[in-house]
Amino acid sequence: MTVTLADVAARARVSPATVSRVLNGNYPVAASTRERVLRAVDDLDYVLNGQASALAAATSDLVGILVNDIADPFFGIMAGAAQTEIGGPGDGSGRAGGEKLAVVCNTGGSPDRELTYLTLLQRQRAAAVILTGGAVEDPAHQAAVAAKLAKLADAGTRVVLCGRPPLPDGAAVVAALAFDNQGGARLLARHLLSLGHRRIGYVAGPLERTTTRHRLEGHRQAMREAGAAGDEDRLTAHGSYDRRSGYDATVELLRREPEITAVVAANDTVALGAAAALRDRGLRIPEDISVAGFDDLPFSVDVVPALTTVRLPLAEAGARAGRLAMGKENPPPGGLALIPAELMVRGSTAGPRG
Repeated sequence: MTVTLADVAARARVSPATVSRVLNGNYPVAASTRERVLRAVDDLDYVLNGQASALAAATSDLVGILVNDIADPFFGIMAGAAQTEIGGPGDGSGRAGGEKLAVVCNTGGSPDRELTYLTLLQRQRAAAVILTGGAVEDPAHQAAVAAKLAKLADAGTRVVLCGRPPLPDGAAVVAALAFDNQGGARLLARHLLSLGHRRIGYVAGPLERTTTRHRLEGHRQAMREAGAAGDEDRLTAHGSYDRRSGYDATVELLRREPEITAVVAANDTVALGAAAALRDRGLRIPEDISVAGFDDLPFSVDVVPALTTVRLPLAEAGARAGRLAMGKENPPPGGLALIPAELMVRGSTAGPRG
């Protein structure tokens, strides 16, 4: 039986007019109401039933790029590079009908907002969807995302993961471009160990993120291989991927273990906060304590001293994701490509004092 607008309204406990306003986006609706309507649309497969199914199969010129935080250069670089490949007026491609409208969807790291954007892109019959960055390690959310991506793929949307681990079955995506976060973290830890460091503080990202786990696993693996893995939990502090978190976590690590000789940060922005906390306590970098980051964001080479970090090819990965989303490039074998990381040794690391 065909699902109607009235069915969605009844499920969401709103009027049909409110459902129409949410789906058409032509009238302001309270955020809680919008979320309820979109959940009802999703639960009832409103887009994919009856006559709407035929409509949904004809994709539009819209491409959605989902990011956690567009203000974070990690995501901005990937999104910008992907958008360049997606094309638009004046892209110089010369392809008839090749213009696409790329829309960056900023989730703020919210799992619910991620699902909401996927629902909206499904409703708009998006030609492609690119999901960037690490995934939330919650089984229920992962299952919901997998189900949503399967619906998008069934409707003809090309789904690409960029800097994100593949889905358990991988069936719904054209390709997954995964960064070797674990390997990069091993390289960085081995570098510090080779300089003589053994008491290394680690400022990790949010507990629920795959990127956090993979980078922490790589770091700890290298420490275990060197016989320097004691007090792992004591020497690790978790926080957000921002400067303030790096500052606060470093203060906490120094309180727990004043004798640490190096601090590894979850990313370069966190490393800035860590460095500020150390300077505020009269510690010199790298003479008194070494600092290292991850990602090799553009500012990393310009800070003083220049930051030792792990380079991820963010622009290259974003551009490749854009080409895959547009069918300009063939998917990698098996639909999965592990993108290697590169150690960038600069002035912020040196041997431990004394």
